[in-house]
Amino acid sequence: MNLLLRNATFIDWKTLDFSNKDILVRSDDEAIQFINMDHDGVVCPDTEVIDCTGRLVTKSFAVGHHHAYSALARGMPAPKRTPRNFHEILQYVWWTLDKHLDHELIKMSALVTAMDCARAGSTFVIDHHASPFAVKWSFETIARAFEKVGISHLLCYETSDRDGKVIAADGLEETENWLKEHQGLVGLHASFTLGGDTLGRAVDLMHKTNSGIHIHVAEDMYDQEQSVSAHGKRVVERLSDAGVLGSPKSILVHCLHLDDRERELIRNSPAWVAENCESNLNNRVGHFNGAGLGDNIMLGTDGMHSDMLQSLKAAFFSGQQHDNISYDSAYRRFRNVHRYLGANGFRGDGDNNLVILDYESPTPVTKENFIGHLLFGISSRHVTHVISGGRLIVRERKITTVDEDSCLKESAKQAERLWNLISHH
Repeated sequence: MNLLLRNATFIDWKTLDFSNKDILVRSDDEAIQFINMDHDGVVCPDTEVIDCTGRLVTKSFAVGHHHAYSALARGMPAPKRTPRNFHEILQYVWWTLDKHLDHELIKMSALVTAMDCARAGSTFVIDHHASPFAVKWSFETIARAFEKVGISHLLCYETSDRDGKVIAADGLEETENWLKEHQGLVGLHASFTLGGDTLGRAVDLMHKTNSGIHIHVAEDMYDQEQSVSAHGKRVVERLSDAGVLGSPKSILVHCLHLDDRERELIRNSPAWVAENCESNLNNRVGHFNGAGLGDNIMLGTDGMHSDMLQSLKAAFFSGQQHDNISYDSAYRRFRNVHRYLGANGFRGDGDNNLVILDYESPTPVTKENFIGHLLFGISSRHVTHVISGGRLIVRERKITTVDEDSCLKESAKQAERLWNLISHH
């Protein structure tokens, strides 16, 4: 079905130019068509008309780094041992959780993540997955759940040596099989859980499939300390020497504890950095600072939530003390994920992905102050309609593609099952 957005205040996401338009959106065409028509006229049959009077219409959002597998951790009981540092947070929380994931839990985690993304205005997710005892078919499971809701994706499996060489090999094999017919990335956990052989094989696979590496980088000083001790070089130097930074599709996540040489290596490479401010604050690992990293910085959620407007605000406010960030650079980071996807030819983020905002402001909203409204006014509660690939997946704040109530009831059951599995670990 085609969609006609009447009386829309359209905001071009690149230029922030405002215009009053009627917009024709087709599911079979990534381009959108601006039309001038008699409001009593009929554009074509099989067209749903949405009155956008008083509403803002712009490109929908996208998540630069997510962990859908963590979705059922919300409200989870505390671990049996209290973590004393970041490495123990991984051991006692996330590496315990991912070992208990089966395909039903993976499916439900991906489904509720996709629902959260849709409600918050995001139609594309770059995801980083881990389930060491359910590696096979994990790509398909996540993809089907995302697509059921209507969310496009760029997936990877987090290969690591932490669970042994056999599971590491399974991760690379599953990745290669997926990349034969689908877009995606070669996922790695972090330098400190990767031996030289696994890292080398992953980079070889990256070249073979014309892909990129998606990896956590210097999230905590432990990563740097282990790299220097085991390999005689800092993390970014190790990854650069291995060839990770050579691909414009590579994503380096976090990048907190870097020296000037590492920042220079990243700045002079085509690789991208994904900032995840709230996760860093939650884990008390430090604050992101984009100084010396260049312009290829985008924002993610790191599985904390699926609300990119919230991530934008967090990056901006935290950055007032710890980063050199302005209105313009904050917005650029927020939208850079589209540039990353477009420059690398990834599908699913075309112009027919739109968000409609019902934002009644007490002050004027203009091209000149729109970023200020994003930072201090507009939030996900203003998202009323979401169009993904020309398809209306959220109508008046309700998801149209799945039964939200039944999905949430089932996810609660599956979450309790997961928590019970973990408690008996």
